[in-house]
Amino acid sequence: MQRFLLIAALLTGCAPTAEPDEELSGGGTTVFDDTAMAFGHALRNANDEQRAAFPVGNSFFTDAWVSAPGSVETRDGLGPVFNASACATCHVRDGRGRPPEADEEMISSLVRISIPGEGPHGEPVGVPGYGDQLQPRAIRDVPPEASTRVTWEPVPGAYGDGEAYELRRPRLTIGDLAFGPLPADVLTSLRVAPPTIGLGLLECVPEAALAALEDPDDADGDGVRGRANHVWDAASSTVVRGRFGWKANQPSLAQQDRGAFLGDMGLTSDLFSGECAPGQDACAAEPSGGEPEVSPQIAELVDTYVRLLAPPARRDVEDAEVLRGRDLFASMGCATCHATTLETGPCPGFEELSGHRIHPYTDLLLHDLGEGLADGRPDFEASGSEWRTPPLWGLGLTERVSGHDRMLHDGRARGPAEAILWHGGEAEAARERFRTASRSERAALLAFLASL
Repeated sequence: MQRFLLIAALLTGCAPTAEPDEELSGGGTTVFDDTAMAFGHALRNANDEQRAAFPVGNSFFTDAWVSAPGSVETRDGLGPVFNASACATCHVRDGRGRPPEADEEMISSLVRISIPGEGPHGEPVGVPGYGDQLQPRAIRDVPPEASTRVTWEPVPGAYGDGEAYELRRPRLTIGDLAFGPLPADVLTSLRVAPPTIGLGLLECVPEAALAALEDPDDADGDGVRGRANHVWDAASSTVVRGRFGWKANQPSLAQQDRGAFLGDMGLTSDLFSGECAPGQDACAAEPSGGEPEVSPQIAELVDTYVRLLAPPARRDVEDAEVLRGRDLFASMGCATCHATTLETGPCPGFEELSGHRIHPYTDLLLHDLGEGLADGRPDFEASGSEWRTPPLWGLGLTERVSGHDRMLHDGRARGPAEAILWHGGEAEAARERFRTASRSERAALLAFLASL
């Protein structure tokens, strides 16, 4: 639709105009808040029962878990090794995490690890003694698995008009390994926590609608080859479409949440057990917080909380600069992957999420973004250079909500311009259109992104 509006404007000389309800990022679920708390609201159309469950789920998402035995049995079992003691430690105000700066420890980021090969369901193979994620914190006398530090390598560049810029590439250092050296062929990937808004809506987009966006063989010849990742669904014991996570390696919010409980906090659930990697004897000797440590009832409350988090409305949708940037977003090719509009289908149990025309700016598909962004670590069918298109709704509120403007999977980009300039592979042509655009065109595109 935006391409047609741009062409019409060029042919008629008319200024572009906003589409009806363009500001409603989440359709009828959209909330209107542009403060630091913009990401923390339930769907605008949530019913009374959901509104009652929402703060309870929020408490289990926000409050810190403790080691077992704890004074409150429903909140103990942390670790024994872990990355964070609460979901909100990484997803501050339900927003985006960031990598460490200088000599900081990792607070809202982590390091995935694996060795070459595939597990029985196509998943990455964990590292002996460590598993598939490094955990730099531990309880009591249990040793943390490792320490991690990030330094930054400058990467100079220039726009087409000669204006210089400097990107930065992360360099990861892993030390203080408690359970032996990592294999020489270990694969590592620095990751930051993504924002949690609108995930219930994305879960309700029909599979057929996403399949229609796929073009694995580039049949239309535009150089973009979006495809699905197919992953293991632990609940149904089948292979299904992945749609969550940086590499679309999670099939559902339920599995995403329970995977984070285990991997990030060392908490077992009805889907995942085994909080200690084989060989970590001190970890295995610690008391459990129950079997499972996160009861199905609590897990479902957290699922409900995450599922109900609403995207905020866009701002300045009538602004001429924003409208110009919106049309440049389409003409430069950004919307080929960051699909402007999707529609949700039936959502059993959450009818409030059904039947909405939403603007998440994602196709939930994998795209090869080139060697510059590659982590070299495959995940199910996703290669080491493929990433799921991240949703952009709420992008312009990132700094206000999260207190920083770090973007991309490892937080290397300082703001949207740097994020665009890192794009390669299937997105190289779009990146070059931005890089070689005039300064005013670049400013307009960034004004549009700031309105999301």
